[in-house]
Amino acid sequence: MFNFFKKDKQENVVETPQQQEEKGFWGISIDNLKKVVSNTAHSLVNNVVNQFENAEELDEFILDDMEDALIKADLGVGVASEIVDTLRKRNEIKPSKVREFLRNSFSEILASAGSSELAYNDGELNIYFITGVNGAGKTTLIGKLAHKFKQEGKKVLIAAGDTFRAAAEAQLNIWSERAQADIVRRDGADPASVVYDAIQKGKNENYDVLLIDTAGRLQNKFNLMQELAKIKLVIDKNAPDNLRECMLVLDANTGQNGLSQAKVFSEAVNLTSVALTKLDGSAKGGIIISVAKDMKLPVKLIGVGEKLDDIRVFNSSDFIEALF
Repeated sequence: MFNFFKKDKQENVVETPQQQEEKGFWGISIDNLKKVVSNTAHSLVNNVVNQFENAEELDEFILDDMEDALIKADLGVGVASEIVDTLRKRNEIKPSKVREFLRNSFSEILASAGSSELAYNDGELNIYFITGVNGAGKTTLIGKLAHKFKQEGKKVLIAAGDTFRAAAEAQLNIWSERAQADIVRRDGADPASVVYDAIQKGKNENYDVLLIDTAGRLQNKFNLMQELAKIKLVIDKNAPDNLRECMLVLDANTGQNGLSQAKVFSEAVNLTSVALTKLDGSAKGGIIISVAKDMKLPVKLIGVGEKLDDIRVFNSSDFIEALF
């Protein structure tokens, strides 16, 4: 854990190669994370703080401007309003302390959403039910996640549960080959039956990991909800003790639209976590805070590039440190 009141001494810390290695295969060094979130840090922290920290006091005009700045930085109306209302009530906070106040506020919000540790049990099948709209990066994330598990020596199986979108299964097949993972694929079949077959194969052949791809056709919300709920029912009936995560994949560039997506998918399945793709280069990483606050969902995975191994487990403390 870092010390909020010693941030000035920590901002320029450069990790040694040994410290970076200690992050592990799933981790990311603070220096690299700073690069990944640099655009978000600029929009969410620097643009906001730099405007107000030299003011004499936080009057109503400044607070209104701060709320607008936070909303424009994709923090979300609800979260931005709550933060500024707290500043109004705590009138002892000076403009020079706004950075410290925001840092503490963001940390508390992320902590309230729960642990960011990816659930996994040794010695049994671990099922990850992956949802999200088309184009959010589900297929790519599944491929990268399969690669990560394979690099750890796990036996990995992928279920191609998006059976109706053109080329969806072919694309997933390519990723499975790149990751050297096995795949259950039944082109045009009922998605729930594909998942059923994958569960049976996973159990009978002692797989460690089953990654389930799903459709994300929001233009037909009713059918999508029915399909996802049916798949979830198959999992609950055949492997309830093996389900580790119901994970929603969000594209960081969608910003606050990600919240509406989260609400739609939570109607169909009991989401447990979020994976945020394309965080590198995005200025809208503030959605991490909004999802934690409004949906009570922790971000557990982040996409930090286009390479096969560019996926990392999210660490809220490291994210806040890099952000500020």
